[in-house]
Amino acid sequence: MLFGSISYLNLLPFQVFLKRTISHNATKMSFGYKRAVPSAINKALKRRAVNAAFISSVESKKYRCTNLGIIAHKKVYSVLLLEGENESDPASATSNQLAKVLDLQGKVLIGDAALKHYLDGGKGIDLAEAWYDKTGLPFVFARLCYNKHSKDIQRIAHLFSHTKMHIPQYILKKEAKKRGITPKQLTWYLGHIYYQLDDKAKKSLKLFLKQSREAN
Repeated sequence: MLFGSISYLNLLPFQVFLKRTISHNATKMSFGYKRAVPSAINKALKRRAVNAAFISSVESKKYRCTNLGIIAHKKVYSVLLLEGENESDPASATSNQLAKVLDLQGKVLIGDAALKHYLDGGKGIDLAEAWYDKTGLPFVFARLCYNKHSKDIQRIAHLFSHTKMHIPQYILKKEAKKRGITPKQLTWYLGHIYYQLDDKAKKSLKLFLKQSREAN
């Protein structure tokens, strides 16, 4: 199985869980990683270069998906719209579309770079918060979808949704150092992300996809 993984901090809990799960799996299924930005992972799943991945929610309607996603209630801190001329983030698909749906003008900045911008005191509109202000709903940035290994992917999704994750300090320190932030800031950030699509998240996703079609 080849698993595509978004190379941002918001998926760190799942990445730690997945490595732990595979290493303790008695069947020792063949497993490989491909890490990249969201737009690249979308393309990898489409051309079947990977079998499963968290892909941009705006692309997820084309695939079989689990009930796992990357979801933020109100603020997310890592998807920002900066003041200036309209400019999409080439790493993004959903966030660029979200700015369009919200009819907001500026430069889209996503991922660890956006988080660092915020933590360094930079200004910007939090697009998850803007969506919440408009709809009263959380926002679904990505979904775990697949094109093969249905039973394995659904089983992994089920296990993760019923596991309380603890990320070891050495991993927190290592990942925080890569991004120029502190482990405390990393833990704080992850506290604003959740992964199980509840009824409100599903309602939000349906609304976003509908408005995306109308905006195009």
